[in-house]
Amino acid sequence: MASGQQWVLVEMVQAVYEAPAYHLILEGILILWIIRLLFSKTYKLQDRSDLTEKEIEELIEEWQPEPLVPPVRKDHPALNYNVVTGPASHIIVVNGKTCINFASFNFLGLLDNKRVKTAALESIKKYGVGTCGPRGFYGTFDVHLELEDRLAKFMRTEEAIIYSYGFATIASAIPAYSKRGDIVFVDEAACFAVQKGLQASRSNIKFFRHNDMADLERLLKEQEKEDQKNPRKARVTRRFIVVEGLYMNTGDICPLPELVKLKYKYKVRIFLEESLSFGVLGDHGRGVTEHFRVNIEDIDLISANMENALASIGGFCCGRSFVIDHQRLSGQGYCFSASLPPMLARAAIEGLNIMEDEPDIFQILRKKCQHIHKALKGISGLKVVGESISPAFHLQLARSLGSRESDVRLLQDIVEYCMTRKVALTQARYLEKEEKNLPPPSIRVVVTVEQSEEDLDLAASLIKEAAQLLIH
Repeated sequence: MASGQQWVLVEMVQAVYEAPAYHLILEGILILWIIRLLFSKTYKLQDRSDLTEKEIEELIEEWQPEPLVPPVRKDHPALNYNVVTGPASHIIVVNGKTCINFASFNFLGLLDNKRVKTAALESIKKYGVGTCGPRGFYGTFDVHLELEDRLAKFMRTEEAIIYSYGFATIASAIPAYSKRGDIVFVDEAACFAVQKGLQASRSNIKFFRHNDMADLERLLKEQEKEDQKNPRKARVTRRFIVVEGLYMNTGDICPLPELVKLKYKYKVRIFLEESLSFGVLGDHGRGVTEHFRVNIEDIDLISANMENALASIGGFCCGRSFVIDHQRLSGQGYCFSASLPPMLARAAIEGLNIMEDEPDIFQILRKKCQHIHKALKGISGLKVVGESISPAFHLQLARSLGSRESDVRLLQDIVEYCMTRKVALTQARYLEKEEKNLPPPSIRVVVTVEQSEEDLDLAASLIKEAAQLLIH
């Protein structure tokens, strides 16, 4: 037994002699580090403070927390409201001044329509003023189901779903379908509601140049090559194209027929946001699909708000039944917000009745849009941005003054010049630090069926006067 132990000891000594020098050095360093850790003194956190009680109190008194929000100028437009007295219809009273309204999205003049107001008043007597509950918790009223049915029939789709807030409609619809790992191809001019929906989806977002189908196809081809490298992942990745029928930020119409071709070529789904084009484009106001004679079944989901042409509140999505039913389970704005007040649902239904009873209203609106577009062409210092049949378009400076702040101030001077002469305009407003692609400053001009040719000519002449006087 003793001889065996002696033999092991001899082997260990031989191993030490045969080991490379760097090996011995490394082992020696590790042994010394372990010894140091074993014998080093430990300190409790509270025992290591070298400050006296008085010094600690002084530091606490001197400490100033960072402001919760950055400082904002007192003259910021968001803090200085234009106060409206009475309905924001054809004639509007702003800050005590009576003006012709070129600022509100009351395209079809339904905001102060007698039929709509009568329907809403009758609804108040029957249902009260609100619902006090989401759709799944005693917030579904018979008038909601009637409105959804009417919207589906009007748009010629299988089913529709309504939301109580226009902004939340597309912002809820996108993340209901597109999740982390999915891919969304989006026009860079997409409005803020679309951007918030994309952000909530946590999908892989790829922006293409505004209305540039060649750039979109380039991105689709690149993705196709990526998919070929990993077919297993590609099979479970959903792909969407998100566009607006009539863009809020540019007044342009999307090239829908070309988008449909790309959809079938690259096997993607199309989400179409029609808040501006619904009730405006097409012979019957059904939007950009009717405008281009595109089969509505080629579009996977259509979203629009009811706050423009219908002059109500809220929004809706329409499409195939299995697509819409999914939102009833996962559309956040639908599941968690109090449902649309019945009086507003009834007002929207009456608005649809008027749209169906008076189809000539859309042709009248288009003619007025074309009239003012033509009148505003060629104004020195300003350029018209938007389609000639768009009822909401932009006036931008032909040449910037060098800074956004200076451009905004100059455009506001033009707005105020017109306001003092009884024409109400407004600048387009953006959350500048939040926008993905911040549009240039602009005056937004809104056309409605209630404006006469004299009103349109007056607005155009005042804008021209202001430009000549203020733009140097």
